[in-house]
Amino acid sequence: MMNNLIEKSKKYLWLPFTQMKDYDYNPLIIESGTGIKVKDIDGNEYYDGFSSVWLNVHGHRKTELDEAIKRQLDKIAHSTLLGMTNVPATELAEKLVQVTPERLTRVFYSDSGAEAMEIALKMAFQYWKNIGKPKKQKFISMQNGYHGDTIGAVSVGAIDLFHHVYGPLMFNSIKASIPYVYRSESEDPIQCRDQCLQKLEEILICHHEEIAALSIESMVQGAAGIIVMPEGFLSGVRALCTKYDVLMIVDEVATGFGRTGRMFACEHENVQPDLMAAGKGLTGGYLPIAVTLATEEIYEAFYEDYEQLKTFFHGHSYTGNQLGCAVALENLHLFESENIVKRVAEKSEYLQKSLECLRELPHVGEIRQLGFMCGVELVQDKRTKSPFAFERRVGYKVSLKMRELGMLTRPLGNVIVFMPPLVSTQTELEEMVAIMRDAISIVCQEEEATLGSGV
Repeated sequence: MMNNLIEKSKKYLWLPFTQMKDYDYNPLIIESGTGIKVKDIDGNEYYDGFSSVWLNVHGHRKTELDEAIKRQLDKIAHSTLLGMTNVPATELAEKLVQVTPERLTRVFYSDSGAEAMEIALKMAFQYWKNIGKPKKQKFISMQNGYHGDTIGAVSVGAIDLFHHVYGPLMFNSIKASIPYVYRSESEDPIQCRDQCLQKLEEILICHHEEIAALSIESMVQGAAGIIVMPEGFLSGVRALCTKYDVLMIVDEVATGFGRTGRMFACEHENVQPDLMAAGKGLTGGYLPIAVTLATEEIYEAFYEDYEQLKTFFHGHSYTGNQLGCAVALENLHLFESENIVKRVAEKSEYLQKSLECLRELPHVGEIRQLGFMCGVELVQDKRTKSPFAFERRVGYKVSLKMRELGMLTRPLGNVIVFMPPLVSTQTELEEMVAIMRDAISIVCQEEEATLGSGV
């Protein structure tokens, strides 16, 4: 039966962000999960080293979350939010306003982080039209940025590997520099930060009258390779947006809900966005609920008699789904009762020390970390920082070796991503780091031998 399932997966499925030819060589089907481990159909167990793509908080089969869904299911599974609301969606909105930055007072539901960003872009665009400034139609986005895969989100993204093929479908956005200290000429975080802020201000001086909003990931660029912003950059961007009357859209989809050691990453620098997208950890990793939060000022720009045509015409079939909102509410209760954010902040210091053992490896160029978001950049030459050739796929090979050794993750090129569930214990963190170290050592030694032989 197991072989039959593998064959079915090869015959019928088309997996996201996956070259299916790779999958055919290395198939995997997950059957169950408990705690921070998952089990495949052959009974092999793996640490969930990337939180099932950056979203698991409490581990799998968390009793309180399971029970919250069951209780809601006994009442109703779903009803529309178009023109009406429901109990858990209303209660969750109140809770979200309480735990997010104080200027954010309105909650708009969707199904994924990309949709949450798409909504933020449309809100920003229409906001200026509604208040009589229709010339403000353009967007600033950051180099190496990633906000999801819908066309609007792609248009404010800037990762060529993911986005360039869709160029003819995209609207143009103005790309601003972002500090990538490891790859900068100076390697000085302050100098790198200030140079990028200066370039951003030059853009705003020339174009602020036509710019609706700036979009930016909060403190960490995830898909670009876990690039952590130097201190003061995000708050510097906020100051410039305020100075030049441009809305600031902060993407907290990956960084929100405790992942960086704060409830939201923008809290590290006391940044108050005008619009904020969040998802992933919102439901503890259980169900697809995402949100776009807006200030009251933005909300009021849409509040008018119907014939004024200022309504925000946007919605999704499963917006505000009761099952998702119910589990999200329970998730937020667990954040409070189990002190999740405080514990992540404490364990992050331990994790930082644990990761130090990787620095001595000859092909580890840099380790980047903020909370439980970690990226290990592998390089062919540590001295010159020269990368491994794209076609050698070293990061992919390391992830396969990690799977063999008992941990799952997805690399970003030659950056090994480590984003364990937030409840991971110190012992579990140690074991996962050890697996990562062994896999990097084995694969990089094999690469050295291959390169040395001229293959």
